[in-house]
Amino acid sequence: MNPSDYHINFNDFWKHRRYQTGPKEECGIFGIYGTEDAAKLTYFGLYALQHRGQESAGIVASDGKNVTEYKAMGLVSEVFQENKLKELKGHLAIGHVRYSTTGSSVLQNAQPFCVNHAGCALAVAHNGNLVNAQKIREELEGTGSIFQTTMDSEVIVHLLAKAWKKGIREAICHAMKTIKGAYSVLMLTENALIGFRDPLGFRPLCIGRLDNGAYVLASETCALDLIQAEYIRDVERGEIVIIDDNGLHSFVGIQAERRANCIFEFIYFARPDSNIFGKNVYSFRKALGAALAKETSMDADFVMPFPDSGNYAAVGYAQAANMPLELAVIRNHYVGRTFIQPSQAMRDFGVRIKLNPVKETIRGKRVVIMEDSIIRGTTSRTRVKAIREAGAKEISMLVSCPPTRFPCFYGIDFPTKNELIASQKSVEEIRDYLGLDYLHYLNLDSMIEAAGGMQDRFCLACFNGEYPTDIDFNVGKFSLEKE
Repeated sequence: MNPSDYHINFNDFWKHRRYQTGPKEECGIFGIYGTEDAAKLTYFGLYALQHRGQESAGIVASDGKNVTEYKAMGLVSEVFQENKLKELKGHLAIGHVRYSTTGSSVLQNAQPFCVNHAGCALAVAHNGNLVNAQKIREELEGTGSIFQTTMDSEVIVHLLAKAWKKGIREAICHAMKTIKGAYSVLMLTENALIGFRDPLGFRPLCIGRLDNGAYVLASETCALDLIQAEYIRDVERGEIVIIDDNGLHSFVGIQAERRANCIFEFIYFARPDSNIFGKNVYSFRKALGAALAKETSMDADFVMPFPDSGNYAAVGYAQAANMPLELAVIRNHYVGRTFIQPSQAMRDFGVRIKLNPVKETIRGKRVVIMEDSIIRGTTSRTRVKAIREAGAKEISMLVSCPPTRFPCFYGIDFPTKNELIASQKSVEEIRDYLGLDYLHYLNLDSMIEAAGGMQDRFCLACFNGEYPTDIDFNVGKFSLEKE
């Protein structure tokens, strides 16, 4: 690749900088009731949740009479400036950061999604993915409903409108009995903040409180920490919480079925300083590394992670295996997460500009690389090549989860099954493709044991193909797009 390639393709490089070749984030949601700094605190809450979605950001606020909104494509810090936040007046607000798992990444599909119905303003922010959205949408369109977006989230709004005259609680119950799949949802009306969660509990949603009594709802506890809110509890599976001038009220929206917490939230998505589903993410990832140390004994000079994905499992492995830990790859923190590039040359450049090996540490050494997952394998292959070129004598890789063989339909944008390397190749074939001397994935039973031994607590469909809901395998990310 010569210098002219950089000049010709650099605009494309930055245009695509937020799109990963590994598993994609879902979305992050944040809401607050009871403080005049609602929009500003929502901004900080979204900032803490930026890892969950980097395509667009939006905030809707209300002062009890007027509802204002602003959303745009980009990161939270790019979308919101001080003057924009000052325009979002009110004591309650909800916000959203998006990675598109249904519908294209365009401003039309940015959230929160706002409508006016029966003289009332309503805004919805959704984290998750509805597995029956296409069927519901076709039925609604057949009875005259008009859709403005290609998001599955808009289906929820139309279902709410159908039962709106019965009251908010009944309208939400009506929607929850109709939709299937993963959903943690925040709603805003002129004078209320509302949250509800699917009965299987795929995605996290927690409740916090500020010293001044203001209530907070957020995808992860790291957002509470940033604004110094006290964690109260999680929103329960199938629960509806309504927060208004009379405080917080809890209702059963739909009877909870079996639990199906997404285990990939622990493995990859949630911030390590968050507590989700009653567990600390940092401790969980360390436990995965320790479980790997029980499964395989490595004769190597040190273990190293590819930052930041394998960091905490590497710590757990190093401690359990009594092996030195080296941070032998340095991350450029001023570059977005891994990229989908228009050419292989640009893809390699994207990985190099983000991560750079410390040659003096790696040269002549037997290296164990810790990864949290391997999806397509293209990024891992490029990284292994860089370690080899840095002079490593021997390269092994440990993966802190089982092979990902099946796509996700619940809010993680895994590729189709044909694109998942573990569904097409054996472990030995993957080892050869990646250019490794040794490759080992964590056993499923060991992962469950590290999680506390409750297999029926988690959704493991991406590993074993056992989906906790009915799935239409012909429905994909862009099924709601019109020709």
